[in-house]
Amino acid sequence: MRNSTNKILAIAVVLLLLVNIAMVLFIVKGKKPSDSRRGKGSNPVEMMEKELNMTVQQKSEVKKLRDEHFAKIRPLFDSVRAAKSAFFSLIKDPHVSDSMLSVYDKRITETQTAVDKLTFAHFRNVRALLNPDQQIKYDEFVQKMMQRAGGRRKDSTENKK
Repeated sequence: MRNSTNKILAIAVVLLLLVNIAMVLFIVKGKKPSDSRRGKGSNPVEMMEKELNMTVQQKSEVKKLRDEHFAKIRPLFDSVRAAKSAFFSLIKDPHVSDSMLSVYDKRITETQTAVDKLTFAHFRNVRALLNPDQQIKYDEFVQKMMQRAGGRRKDSTENKK
């Protein structure tokens, strides 16, 4: 009787081990589609190049413009981040005035406006590199991109509430 119980336990252990291995494989393989979905096609530059059927020269010029744009805009992003940090550090002051909040808020708004204007100019410069057919597709692409970005911002602000 004891021998058959040991066999049953051994079989159960082996089965549990196999099920655990299968679950680990399932979990690991289950992550790959979401990772590859995020990695594939989530790069807006690659999507744009493919969708617009850009030439090698256009790709090169767009990369140059993008690098220049980010060199200009990165310090502004840092300024927005610092201004927001300073703004929210006022939380600990129970006597902060509305005028003080307005000063800090205005600083954030002005810097964000500068970011938006530079981004608009960048999109215009990229558009100027394209032929008329590509420009139509580019205009649609930019609108889709802005709608997605707006949706993400809305979702992230709703989640913070």
